[in-house]
Amino acid sequence: MAFDLKPEVHHRLEKAVLEIFSSSDFHKANIRDVARRAGVSFSTIYKHYGSKEQLVFAFVDIWLGKLTERIMDHLQGIEDLKEKMRKVLWLQLDYYERNPGLGRILFMTLPMKTWMADKTFQQKKMINMYLDVLKKGQQAGVLNDQVRAGILLDFMLGLVQRSFVMWICRGRPGSLAAQSNVLFDMVWRAIANPEHAEDKR
Repeated sequence: MAFDLKPEVHHRLEKAVLEIFSSSDFHKANIRDVARRAGVSFSTIYKHYGSKEQLVFAFVDIWLGKLTERIMDHLQGIEDLKEKMRKVLWLQLDYYERNPGLGRILFMTLPMKTWMADKTFQQKKMINMYLDVLKKGQQAGVLNDQVRAGILLDFMLGLVQRSFVMWICRGRPGSLAAQSNVLFDMVWRAIANPEHAEDKR
């Protein structure tokens, strides 16, 4: 991470990385493109990041860190598991709607195999928070416990990714986040423990 870069330089780099890598083929974009757009020397960027991949991953890590903090903040005071998960889905869709450049980078332009090999892919703080909620739901008998909590997580994150990609593909019709309640009700029926639902009738 480039902790010692001046804030204004870091800001210009962030803007340039977002603009270039959200609108260009990842393999065609390069550090020189970013340097020109940001008004920062190639050597400065290379010194602090070392490669195009590390440059992008560093900013992706920052952006996803902001999403994680936002989720953790919004979940304060919500006790009901179902409403926690409803809120998390809304927060994700809303965040990518507000930051479509990040969504494009994550879901459309970033080579997944390349990113998966980097430690920033793990997003441990966000994933562990999510898994903790899911595991507690399974232990309480509210969520389906016939699969690992990680499978439930994959199911929900896959919905976010596909929803965003097709929202972009269709020309961004309406609000992405406005669909969250309908989408969540569909998801909930899929991941809830059917026996728990029967018990509540």
